[in-house]
Amino acid sequence: MDDQRINEGVVSAAIKGDREALSLLWDDSRRWVAAIVLAYKPREADLEDLLQQIAMQLCRKISTLDDPRAFRGWLRTMAINLARAEGRKTTRRKRSMLRLVGMRGGAGSPDERVDELAQASEESRRIYHAARSLPAGYREPVLLRCLQSMSYEQISDAMGLPVTTIETRIARGRRMLREMLAQQKKHEESQHRAVLQGSATGGAP
Repeated sequence: MDDQRINEGVVSAAIKGDREALSLLWDDSRRWVAAIVLAYKPREADLEDLLQQIAMQLCRKISTLDDPRAFRGWLRTMAINLARAEGRKTTRRKRSMLRLVGMRGGAGSPDERVDELAQASEESRRIYHAARSLPAGYREPVLLRCLQSMSYEQISDAMGLPVTTIETRIARGRRMLREMLAQQKKHEESQHRAVLQGSATGGAP
C-alpha cells in the first residue's frame, strides 16, 4: 500500500465490509495513530490498550464513513477522542483514590513509566516528555514528524490543515522543544553544582 496516501479503493472496500481491506487499512495506519495517541493520552494509560480500542471502533464504525477521502481525518478524530476520554477516566480514578485516603489535591504525581516508543535512551525519554508538554497544536505534528517520520503532506492529510501550517507548527514546536530542553539542562546543572557545594561544605572540618 502507498504510504503517502491510503488508497481510496481500499477504504471504499472496507466501508462495504471487506475484512481484508479493513486489515490493510489498520496495518497502514497503526503507527501514525500511535503517535497521535501518545500526544493526547495520559501517561498512565497503556498505549496498546488504547490502540486495541481504536481498532475495535474502526471495525464497528467504518461503515458510517461517507467519503473515503476523509478516512485519515476521521480516524485521527476517533483516536484523539478515545485518548482524551481515557484522560478523563484517569483523572476521575485518581480523585477517587485521593478521597479514599482522605487527601485533597490535583491529579497526583506523574507516573514514572515511559511508553515503549520512548525507551531507546535517557535522551529520548527526556525529549519525549518535553514534547508531551508542548501545546496540543504543536505537540501532535511534532510527535508525528519525530516519532513516525511522517512527511509534511501526510501530517497535513491526517490533521486536515494546509502543509504550510504544518511546516510552521513543526518549526515553532521544535524551537520551543529546544528551549525547554536547554532550560532543563541549565536547571539540572545548577542543582548538580548545589549538591557538590553542599557535599564540600559538609565534609569540611
